[in-house]
Amino acid sequence: MSVTTVDPCQGMTPPNMMTPDALSPVNLYRSAAIDPALVRDVVTVAREQAIRSDSDAVFPVTVLNRMRSTRLLGLAVPTAFGGIGGTVEDVMAVSHEISRVCMASGMIFAMHCQQVTTMVEHASPELAARVLPRIAQGEVYLASVTTEPGKGGYLLTAQAAVERDGDRLLVNRMAPVVTGGEHADGFLITMRDGQDGTANQVSLVYADVSDVSAQPLGGWDSLGMRATRSVPMRIVGSVPPENIVGEPGKFREIVVRTFGPLAHLGWAACWLGTAGGALARTVMLLRSPQERKRRDLSSDLLRTRLSKIRQRLDVVHAMMAHATAVYRTGDTTTLGAPNAQLLMNALKVTASEQCLAAVDELIEVVGMRHGYLKDSSLALERALRDLRSAALNYSNDRLHAVDGALVLLDSEVRFV
Repeated sequence: MSVTTVDPCQGMTPPNMMTPDALSPVNLYRSAAIDPALVRDVVTVAREQAIRSDSDAVFPVTVLNRMRSTRLLGLAVPTAFGGIGGTVEDVMAVSHEISRVCMASGMIFAMHCQQVTTMVEHASPELAARVLPRIAQGEVYLASVTTEPGKGGYLLTAQAAVERDGDRLLVNRMAPVVTGGEHADGFLITMRDGQDGTANQVSLVYADVSDVSAQPLGGWDSLGMRATRSVPMRIVGSVPPENIVGEPGKFREIVVRTFGPLAHLGWAACWLGTAGGALARTVMLLRSPQERKRRDLSSDLLRTRLSKIRQRLDVVHAMMAHATAVYRTGDTTTLGAPNAQLLMNALKVTASEQCLAAVDELIEVVGMRHGYLKDSSLALERALRDLRSAALNYSNDRLHAVDGALVLLDSEVRFV
């Protein structure tokens, strides 16, 4: 008996190589208020500035300004405060789309939205009424200040203490890494709850740039993620007492409910967007008339490699979808359980490893000319450098150590 094998590529029309990201999804958004044209506008600007921002390690100000003018900075702000009222899926979809062309810009957006959602869910009514409408109008870009000398990015302890001075709270904080800090309009800062507070009694403080002096203490000459300008900074000043976000000394509750899950979901969306964009551009190259003349697209080796690369990304996508559903339906108790924390941490670790591996394998597929050179239109070299940061962005080793303890607490091995 003979078996006829059908070539799935046969008869397909090669796509337009001039717009390799034109096939990226634009109907992912659950909120009808989001205009896909505005997202495409931001993506276009991000694509145009990506090479220069990376080579010169300069912050993508033009992209941030477009996020302001389109009011996408207010994506996560509820409509009651003048925002778009986007869901977590909306934030991840926009972060994913931007990251297809510039991972640094996507991460800047995702981390801003993490800070905004933290304000939405935990700020006092007075603080929310004062800050959220400004974010909705594109006036406030938020930066996160959680790193500290001696502890790195560990979230649940703090050394520098916030102190009361009359009707003000004094802030004096040094951070070795502040993404986009030189261009921020406000900061969410972790600090010890007073001089008498223990290291794990951490408060989250909002500081408007008008209330503090935010001075860079060095530069940012990194391997990848160069456009994030994650410079060391010292932030000094005073803020009103209502600028404490959540209960004083109980930042852990914010981490469990909001801060931690949104970090891992947002980062994973950016990493998947970067790897997905790299794969899309590579497939378009392979299917172009010029490349078809020099490559055999029926090669089992080529197809097996592409299959494994796509499989890596589909695994990340599936984990991300499941983790998002758990986050949306879970409360503080659910999200604080060992099995939920293991899932969120597994998403971060898996996405950071698999997206990097996928791009690394794409470079093997296309070789030196298209994969290794900086001037290649595929931008695989930049994607690889950017994704190398993923395992270090809150270290995978640290997460594995935490997860080992969580496994011991989840003795029945219940999956969420």
